[in-house]
Amino acid sequence: MIAVVGSNNVDLVLTVEEFTKPGETQSCLSFERFAGGKGANQAVACKKLGGEVLFLTCVGSDGNGDFSYNELAKADVKELVVRTQLSNGFAMIEITKRGENRIIIYPGSNAALTPELLREHTNELLKAQILLLQNEISFSTTFEAAKLFKENEKTVIFDPAPAHRIDLAILKYVDFVTPNETELLALTGSKDPEDGARILLEKGCKNVIVKMGDKGCLLLGELGKMKIGAFKVDAIDSTAAGDIFNAAFAVEFEKAKDVEKAMIFASAAAAISVTKKGAQSSIPTRSEVIEFLRERGKEI
Repeated sequence: MIAVVGSNNVDLVLTVEEFTKPGETQSCLSFERFAGGKGANQAVACKKLGGEVLFLTCVGSDGNGDFSYNELAKADVKELVVRTQLSNGFAMIEITKRGENRIIIYPGSNAALTPELLREHTNELLKAQILLLQNEISFSTTFEAAKLFKENEKTVIFDPAPAHRIDLAILKYVDFVTPNETELLALTGSKDPEDGARILLEKGCKNVIVKMGDKGCLLLGELGKMKIGAFKVDAIDSTAAGDIFNAAFAVEFEKAKDVEKAMIFASAAAAISVTKKGAQSSIPTRSEVIEFLRERGKEI
């Protein structure tokens, strides 16, 4: 079983020709609303990819909160979802026609996910063997969750996104930290994936997986060194690709106990996701990922 402690948001997606420049006003090509948030994306992806999941999050009391709650209920990951009196969190996402994105987040009800609330649900969460964390809730809650699971000899996977206000002391409680290249630069000051990974390893993390988009992903740490190439696809929207990678990695790592198989499975799931619009709406099923790999001559 996989536990996810983290955010849920409503994604308000504006498709544009090019990113809006400072001082510029432009009309968008389309507007869409999707269920999102890194925590929710990972929880729903774990479920859809064949894992058992517990998701601790806080939803708002407004229309966006109702939308988020209903989407989580449809995905059957509502067991630990807490309703609050705050407005729901949302993300304003600008997407170019090339599939690039940039995101502004309003935390809203995610601020209610405190260490105290985490402690109230400790017994339920510790039924899981793997913990997935991100950085869209209070870092004190994320830190405490990592420490709780590590002290109970569980596997902790931390996605340091967004890469700000992170105390790297958390890494001594982390088995896998999974930055992309931008996040790695922010955390370490290094543009080189191997150098940056070594810096994080020196801070106490057991393994680093650097997500490099169309250049694949790199593992460095106690489990060795390996690089998995990216699958070539026609990308239209990279929103949530990193979240889906992490969820797929957790599901397959729990199932197979094989880091290379887990990285291949995660890379395939992320590749499929960028061919579809939205966050949770772009998550593939386990059978889709297996078929995708089979078509490319890979078995897991």
